[in-house]
Amino acid sequence: MVAGEASGDLLAGLLLDGLRARWPSATAVGIGGPQMNRRGFASWWPHDTLSVHGYGWEVLRRYREIVGIREQLKARLLLQRPDVFIGVDAPDFNLDLEAALKMQGIKTVHFVSPSVWAWRPERVEKIRRSVDHVLCIFPFEPALLAQHGIASTYVGHPLAQVIPMVPDRSAARAQLGLADEDRVVAILPGSRKSEIQHLAFRFFQVAALIKRAQAAIKFIVPAVPSLYAQIEMAAHASGMWEHVQIVRGQSHTVLAACDVTLIASGTATLEAALFKRPMVIAYHMGWLSWQIMRRKKLQPWVGLPNILCQDFVVPELLQDAATPKALAAAVLEWLDAQASNPEKITLVQNKFAELHVQLQRDTPQLAAHAIQQVLQG
Repeated sequence: MVAGEASGDLLAGLLLDGLRARWPSATAVGIGGPQMNRRGFASWWPHDTLSVHGYGWEVLRRYREIVGIREQLKARLLLQRPDVFIGVDAPDFNLDLEAALKMQGIKTVHFVSPSVWAWRPERVEKIRRSVDHVLCIFPFEPALLAQHGIASTYVGHPLAQVIPMVPDRSAARAQLGLADEDRVVAILPGSRKSEIQHLAFRFFQVAALIKRAQAAIKFIVPAVPSLYAQIEMAAHASGMWEHVQIVRGQSHTVLAACDVTLIASGTATLEAALFKRPMVIAYHMGWLSWQIMRRKKLQPWVGLPNILCQDFVVPELLQDAATPKALAAAVLEWLDAQASNPEKITLVQNKFAELHVQLQRDTPQLAAHAIQQVLQG
């Protein structure tokens, strides 16, 4: 198995639960993180070695290192010849590896369909060439892939099983030392080093503007442990160090506890939606990466909750639009709505509850069954 980034590690960990239930004595090896390791996975490289952001210099700078890892991994897998290779997301790394393994007769499964419906539709042919089966986390994907002759199974989104339909806000707040009456903004600037470089200081500038408008607001930041020091530095540089609570991990607890979240576009936005939290989605990257990405975008939305609802349910402020002033105004609008327009909050919560129901399946069991069918040919 190969999982890149914290989100892939989380998804792969849940998948491993289903594989362990079906094949208790199976050995799982490759590239993974703490969630996978906790389930007995043997990481030959840590998952964050694959964490890359953007298309331009950010990628070129690490290209040789990442290709080198892929070549070493390919050689090792071709020598050991596993029963199945499962690439978890990270399509830029996994699809080429899967193609090479499939060509040598090793069964390949890709968990999380590359979002050809959002950008990079040219990747469809590469998917067909690379994988025997795709495990889809969104219900509309199998029909789309079938049009291109790609076998797939909708297995639901693992997070929809893990996150409760009605989160316990009071318990989460007690765990974080917050009172029920506190007004809380969660700040999630991303899980990659480069995202923190682009977004953390900006998000703390937003927090400063919000605090100027509403002094009693509490800010809490769940930091990926390996990025804690970098986030801490950004808080100091912004002058907000004494006014924000930074915790190691605990993103689900933080999302359960907050009233609204300022959040980087990515898997975390779907987590926030499953916690039924109003949010402001933001993103910022290098100029070249942004120019490439905007040309590849096929839909008007970037945030997963908006894509899945096919509507701007929550605001998205990207690149030049993601100014501290504009982001602060959008967050304050949600906070003000809690008192002046609660129907607006309820409407969003209801949409996210419907989304939760659509995504809720027994993912570990369905995925393990699909993998068994692949192994049986």
